[in-house]
Amino acid sequence: MDHVALLEIAEQAREHAYAPYSGFTVGAALLALDGSVSTGCNIESSVFSPSICAERVALSKAISEGIHGFAAIAIVGAPADQAPTEACYPCGVCRQVLSEHVEMDKFEVIVRDGDEVKVCTLADLLPKAFVL
Repeated sequence: MDHVALLEIAEQAREHAYAPYSGFTVGAALLALDGSVSTGCNIESSVFSPSICAERVALSKAISEGIHGFAAIAIVGAPADQAPTEACYPCGVCRQVLSEHVEMDKFEVIVRDGDEVKVCTLADLLPKAFVL
């Protein structure tokens, strides 16, 4: 699947976000090595700590459905009433959680910055992942 198509799926997932506190909605589309795509959106809670990012929703959804091995994730985010115009990279928690389920130097993180599609690896974003 090409990067633009995966970003479009992430944009569709963003429409389901629940973000009444921050007003910042995020969608993610996680591409598995088998070609399947799991989507996620951010889901906030008034007590914040149980809130969950779109990236971890997509990963949790995939793993709970027996899908393992992932190639890429596309992420889009912006205030709820606006179209995404800037790159939205995964937070530190999401970077760490993803690092435990992917080959960091091969796993692509795809974002859109204006009209430009940007791609990097998770290793680029988390060069010193915590490992037990």
